[in-house]
Amino acid sequence: MRKNWMICGALVLTGAALSGCFDKSQQAVPASAPQHEQHQMTAAPAADKASSEAAGTMVDIVNGKGEKIGMASLKPQDGGVRVSVSAASLSPGEHGIHFHETGKCEAPDFKTAGSHLNPASKKHGFLTPEGPHAGDLPNLIVGADGTGKAEFTTKLVTLDKGKPNSLLKAGGTALVIHDKADDYITDPAGNSGDRIACGVIKG
Repeated sequence: MRKNWMICGALVLTGAALSGCFDKSQQAVPASAPQHEQHQMTAAPAADKASSEAAGTMVDIVNGKGEKIGMASLKPQDGGVRVSVSAASLSPGEHGIHFHETGKCEAPDFKTAGSHLNPASKKHGFLTPEGPHAGDLPNLIVGADGTGKAEFTTKLVTLDKGKPNSLLKAGGTALVIHDKADDYITDPAGNSGDRIACGVIKG
């Protein structure tokens, strides 16, 4: 049976190129980003501009000192959520980013954000047959100047209230940035290290 939860992204694998919803002008494509049977890689149509500009929610991202280092925009699109992330003052390289189950970001470790959003009780990772979590996302690539930007659409979550995979559930959710890359397979968080930044998502 074809799974109905999908994430769109422009992903490049070793030996295979996949086109999708990543805006390559915004971010380099992670070489490690995998294809997963639950994720259909499709290009975002140019005619969908009006949809991408629909009402959504903005998220302030703070570091372990409570300082604002970035923003995220979440908008409904194509039955999922269009995610635009911009962050600064990060170490260069790939950083795991995920949606977490609780809308609370208490510095310095952000453990109050709880585990990944995972209403279907899946395993972590796009490379895991039993995965992924609803909150799993492609890695954020940060340049030498410490800034990272990404734009993609995930159909693993929704902004529709009342649904089990809603980012706007009671109590809210959180967007968390980790200090290492997500390996897309290791449970529960892809060996992505400490939580170094967090943003509360509430409607």
